Amino acid sequence: MAPSRSKKKRRPSFRRLLKTSGLKLENKQKNRQLKQENVAKKQRKEQKKLRQAVAGAIQRMPRPLETYRKRPEEEEEEEEFLESLPTDMMEEDDLQRMTAMAQQASFITRDLSSCGPVHSGKKRSSDVVRSYEKVPRKMARTEEKEVIHLLPIKDKRGVIPQSVERVKKIQEEEEEEEEEAAENTEQEEYEAAAPSFAELTPAEREQLRVIKLTEKKRRIATLGSNIISDPFNSVKCVKELRGMLMEVDPSVAVSVRKLVMVSLMEIFKDIAPSYRIRPLTLAEKRSKVKKDTHQLREFEEGLVSQYKFFLEDLEQIIKDWKQKKKKRSQAVGFQAYRGLAEVAIRCLCELLLALPHFNFHNNIIVMVVPLMNDPTKKVSLMCCDAIRKLFHLDKVGGASLATVRVISGFIKSLNYNVRPEVLRTLLSLRIKEVEMKKDLESTAPKKKFMTNKERQNLSRMQRKWKKAEEKLEKELLEAEASESKQKKIKLHTETLNIVFLVFFRILKKAQKSVLLPAVLEGLANFSHLINLEFFDDLLNVLQNLIQSGDLTNRESLHCIQTVFTILSGQGDALNIDPLNFYSQLYKILLRLGSGADDDIIIVLRCLDAMLTRRRKQVTQQRAMAFMKRLSTLCVHVLPNASVGILASNRAIMHSFPKCDFLLDNEVQGSGFYLPELDEPEHCNAQNTALWELHLLQRHYHPVVQQFAVHLSHGAPSEGSSSLSVELSRRSPLELFEDYSVKDMTFNPPVAPPGSRRKDRFVIGETLLDDELQQQANSALNLIVDTQADFTAAYPHTST
Repeated sequence: MAPSRSKKKRRPSFRRLLKTSGLKLENKQKNRQLKQENVAKKQRKEQKKLRQAVAGAIQRMPRPLETYRKRPEEEEEEEEFLESLPTDMMEEDDLQRMTAMAQQASFITRDLSSCGPVHSGKKRSSDVVRSYEKVPRKMARTEEKEVIHLLPIKDKRGVIPQSVERVKKIQEEEEEEEEEAAENTEQEEYEAAAPSFAELTPAEREQLRVIKLTEKKRRIATLGSNIISDPFNSVKCVKELRGMLMEVDPSVAVSVRKLVMVSLMEIFKDIAPSYRIRPLTLAEKRSKVKKDTHQLREFEEGLVSQYKFFLEDLEQIIKDWKQKKKKRSQAVGFQAYRGLAEVAIRCLCELLLALPHFNFHNNIIVMVVPLMNDPTKKVSLMCCDAIRKLFHLDKVGGASLATVRVISGFIKSLNYNVRPEVLRTLLSLRIKEVEMKKDLESTAPKKKFMTNKERQNLSRMQRKWKKAEEKLEKELLEAEASESKQKKIKLHTETLNIVFLVFFRILKKAQKSVLLPAVLEGLANFSHLINLEFFDDLLNVLQNLIQSGDLTNRESLHCIQTVFTILSGQGDALNIDPLNFYSQLYKILLRLGSGADDDIIIVLRCLDAMLTRRRKQVTQQRAMAFMKRLSTLCVHVLPNASVGILASNRAIMHSFPKCDFLLDNEVQGSGFYLPELDEPEHCNAQNTALWELHLLQRHYHPVVQQFAVHLSHGAPSEGSSSLSVELSRRSPLELFEDYSVKDMTFNPPVAPPGSRRKDRFVIGETLLDDELQQQANSALNLIVDTQADFTAAYPHTST
């Protein structure tokens, strides 16, 4: 007979477990959980039925006879009978005797309708007293129990559920009670110490304050060193340090709170990881992990929670300062609110720059951006500087995009009534490349790696090798971080769209606001990135603004710079003759003063875009007119501005060689020069000469002299009148910056004048005339002991 097979279930082998799919394992786990839930439901139903049965039995219990009372109908009849008695016909003695007899009535005279005994009141009152005596002095604290369901046992009768009860430890209530007790003790101590502190002299108070502050500083330093040395096991120290923000002692409260805020800021900057901490999912919480992983998760959870609470504390301090709220505790006065708020704002700005990758960065941006428009100048400058630094440090563009979104919403919510500094922060954006509309190159089909003819000429093995090469080339392109570059361009494009939306709204709705100069400066800065769709409308708006005459010189220069930056870039294909903008710049040049350095910078940029880059669209008359007016401007501006303008004249002379007519005294054509005319085409500039160059050759600045000599000889590239390599290779803007006189010093320093001292005699103290020398020596050697008597030498003659 064959051996009987055992009914015992075999344990699956490791190979079979490997073959088991993940889906099957998930289904098994779900079925197990459903079975446990069904068992728990059955147990709850049974317990509910038992409770209902007990409650029904209690309700069906009979009431004792002592609780019965008279019906209301019988009480009304008795009252009517008493009222119907003729008590007014009886005497007072008889009434008293009858009431006494009623109180001493026996069982026969008593009404039997009421079943209560005669002395039931005394008995009931004694029972109540006894019941109170049995009650304990303190109520027994019932412990809450938690039911833990175990694996059920299978028997002949069926499945028997198993469970264990575990007592819950109420830790949160105990902690709250301890905190309340600690607060009460602190308040009592403070109230007890208040009169003694008031009795001290000012010197003793200051000494006591120094002692307390030193103790607090030591405690802060101890906690900070513990946290930094072992951050994974020191989350409680962070909590304790954060609790010191609520310092109660009024003598050191402000100083301690400031120190705690700065310390926590530095601690979070040190211990925060270089990645964003995300919350764990339910599946991750249930899964079993290693001890190190569990410790890391606990540290991250505690760090995020404490960081969140710290940011909330900073926000509350700022709100209390803005709303001027008075706290219940008098530890901090109204005057100290501003100092605390400034420290809190500085901490927020530091965290904004130091932890752009960490959690709650967008929340910090939302808190900092409204403070850029604060009426307090110190706070506003602090926040604006922080946002500018954030734009400079942001390499990818994510933080810049979030900040620009918040700024746009804030400006729109205030109906564009904000300070110009808020908009000028947008000029610090590092945007150099954006996605433009697809041009012909991008829409053209990409060239294939191999044509069909080449494929036919190759063998099967060669084709296989070619395919492998194509795949490898594709992987190499992905490894070059092309994806991150595309992401960066996409973020920059979205950021710039929001910036232009803000600028265009202000141009449309608030042309007379104080934000217009900042808008025009921003358009001039980012005009090379504007799409072609907006060119026509933007040119019309800028032209209307310039012709209105309400703009200052700088605002008009920004408009002109925007227009020519557009036309020299993508708008090169547009058939537009901006003659009006040339006339406006020609008119503005004579209005510039010697101290307008920023305006000169814009002028140099405009000249490069208007004349040098667009040399094919500019006439000879226009170039000569600009060259003559720029030479006139060089005479009354600072030396660095003169160097920059002369360098621009040199570029114009190289772009338009016929401008050397201005170096001759002969007249070219009819008419004479009209310097007061603001039209460069009709001022007859060819009939004048650059006599300003002869004045500039005697300028005190050596570089101005070199440029003047160079231009007066026709700007040669070789020879004695040519410039040095250092000067010739620099652009006008670079020369303007290099020879700046911001420090009120000559750059380069001017050589001191030579000494012109007279020749001295070496041979003693002698005179040129010998006779005079003898008389001087005799007078010096003559010793007169008596006083001089002038009357004796020259007697007075009377007439």
